[in-house]
Amino acid sequence: MNVEEQIRTYISSQPEPKRSDMQALHQLTLQISPGCKLWFLDGKDSENKTVSNPNIGYGSYTIKYANGTTREFYRIGISANTTGISVYIMGTKDKTYLSETYGKNLGKASVTGYCIKFKSLKDINIDVLGEAIRNGFEQEN
Repeated sequence: MNVEEQIRTYISSQPEPKRSDMQALHQLTLQISPGCKLWFLDGKDSENKTVSNPNIGYGSYTIKYANGTTREFYRIGISANTTGISVYIMGTKDKTYLSETYGKNLGKASVTGYCIKFKSLKDINIDVLGEAIRNGFEQEN
């Protein structure tokens, strides 16, 4: 199964209304960055044990570790969780950037260093979320 098929299967496996919200977020992210690299992480480690919720990833950037090694990872991610949806914006300037820049205008969302978590799209300002995603794609590596 290719990445697009994995993403379709993952989104369609969600119960409503989360399925529709995930599909809308997927479309919004692709509109913001058409043709970006797509990722699907199933949440399992090398021993096939579940270690996280599955994630859909968009774009790429290089993570640089203190020991000098690097690895490629997605720039924007979305994931369904037990209480709603998480949007990950990787590579932000600092741990307070998202909350200080978007937190007040997002609506009912929890904002941490790289994650915006909310119950449903109807609870947040989708235009502000779109700005945060757009900004995430524009971050320098």
